[in-house]
Amino acid sequence: MHMLVPALPHAARDLNASVGAMQLTISLYILGMALGQLGYGPLSDRFGRRPVLTTGLVLYTVAGLAAALVPNVQALVSARLFQALGGGAGLALSRAIVRDTAGPADVARRLALMNLMVTLGPGLAPVIGGVLAASFGWRTIFIALGTLGLLNLMLLWRLLPETREITGTVSAATIAKDYRELLRSPSFIGYAIGGGCATTSMYAFVGAAPFILVDELHRPSYEVGLYLGLLVAGFSIGTILATRLIPGVAIGKLLARSSLVSALAAFFFLGATLSSHLNVALAVIPMIVFTIGAGISSPTALSQALGINPRIIGSASGLYGCAQMGIGALCAGLVGIGRDPALAAGIVLASASLIGQLAFWIAARKRPAT
Repeated sequence: MHMLVPALPHAARDLNASVGAMQLTISLYILGMALGQLGYGPLSDRFGRRPVLTTGLVLYTVAGLAAALVPNVQALVSARLFQALGGGAGLALSRAIVRDTAGPADVARRLALMNLMVTLGPGLAPVIGGVLAASFGWRTIFIALGTLGLLNLMLLWRLLPETREITGTVSAATIAKDYRELLRSPSFIGYAIGGGCATTSMYAFVGAAPFILVDELHRPSYEVGLYLGLLVAGFSIGTILATRLIPGVAIGKLLARSSLVSALAAFFFLGATLSSHLNVALAVIPMIVFTIGAGISSPTALSQALGINPRIIGSASGLYGCAQMGIGALCAGLVGIGRDPALAAGIVLASASLIGQLAFWIAARKRPAT
C-alpha cells in the first residue's frame, strides 16, 4: 500500500495524470483490501486456508506485474484494485491461520508477534519505494511487488500446511448466514469497531502529517518520513510489550488500559493544538505514545474477536479486517474537512478513542461466558 506513495509525482508526470487520479491508486487500494477480506474469510472456512490463500497471492502477483506495464492512469488504478483484492487474502488468512494453530491462551501473544513482523512493511515501504523510483523508475516498484508475490507463493507451497478442515460446501446463503451471525454479536461488533478506532484511526494523523509538519510547523519535507518512521517504531514497541504482558495480565484489563493510553495521548495532542502550543515535539511524541497503545490493543482486540465463534474464524477475520480498513479510510477522509489539518486530526483521533473505549466496554459486557 505504501511503497508507491513516494513515487506518485513521478508516475503522474509519466502518465500525464492529475493528482486526484493518482490518489485513487491509494484510496481504491484500501477499498480493495477491505472488500477482498470479506470474501476470503468465509471461502477459507469451507475450502481451506491454503487454496484460497494461493488464489489471492496469484491475483496479487499477476496484477502487480501488470501494473508495471500500464499505458495510462486508468489501467494503473484498475491494476492496483485487483492487486489489493488479491493482497487482502494475506491479511485475512494470516490471522485465521494463527488462530487455527494456537490455543486460546496463546493466540493473543502469537498475533502480537505477527503484528510486529507486519509493522515492518509500512515503515520500510516508503523508503524502498522512494529509492527504486529515484534510481530505476516508478515501474520497478511493481516489479519488486510482483517478485515478492512470487516469493510468497513459493514459501506457501513449501512451508505452509493446511490448517483448516476442508468441507467443500459454500454458497452465498451460507456466507450471508455467517456474517449475519457475527453482525448480530454485540461482542464481536464491539471488538471490531474498538480495534479499528484504537489502531487504524492513526491514518488520520498519517494523512495530515505532511501538512502539519511542512505547512504549519515549517519543517523540511524529508523529515515527514522520519517522523512517520518513529510512529512505526512506537507500534513495534507496543507489540513487543504485548508479547511480554499478555501471559501475565488479563486480556480485558490489558485492552482497556492500552486503549486508555492511546486516548490520553490523542487528547494531549488535541489540547496542544487548541492552545496554539503545537510544535514538532508536541505533535510527534503524543502520537508515538498513541501507537504504543495501539500496538498493545491490536492483537488483544483481534484475539478476542476471533474467539467469539471458533466455527467461523475465517469469516470473523475477514469482517474484522474490513472494519479496520473502513474505519481507517473514514478517519483519513475526515481529516480533509476544514482548513486546519492538525485540529481535524486531533478531533478525529480523540473522537475515535472515545468510541473505541465505549465499544470495548460493550464488547466485554456482552462477551459470552466460556
